[in-house]
Amino acid sequence: MMLSITPIYAGVMALILITLSALVVRQRVIAHKAGDLADEVALNKSIRVQANFIEYVPLALILMLCAELQGAPAAAVHAMGVTLVVARLAHAVGMSRTPQVSLLRGAGFLLTSALLVFSALAVIGHALS
Repeated sequence: MMLSITPIYAGVMALILITLSALVVRQRVIAHKAGDLADEVALNKSIRVQANFIEYVPLALILMLCAELQGAPAAAVHAMGVTLVVARLAHAVGMSRTPQVSLLRGAGFLLTSALLVFSALAVIGHALS
């Protein structure tokens, strides 16, 4: 079976990760030059935004891959991918702002959690049937 959907979203997630990583590098340069406590706080926030992305995205992509390999409808796999992109962007934007945008951060977390739960149940259910 040729994969055609999950690679699209894996690629998009990789580009988002590169962007988040570049923001961490930028904050490191600023913090190193200035040595200001506020810059250290901004650096730590940037690192956490990137790390949070890394904590959730791989498992979501694995579940998408499983669903696609199990023959899930293309619309369902795309729905998973779009949900992942929207959720992780909302969370990253909400978390990276000062002050944080709790609505975006919370919505991103809830969407990601819902995606993981429903995807996990779907691939387990399909595997057991």
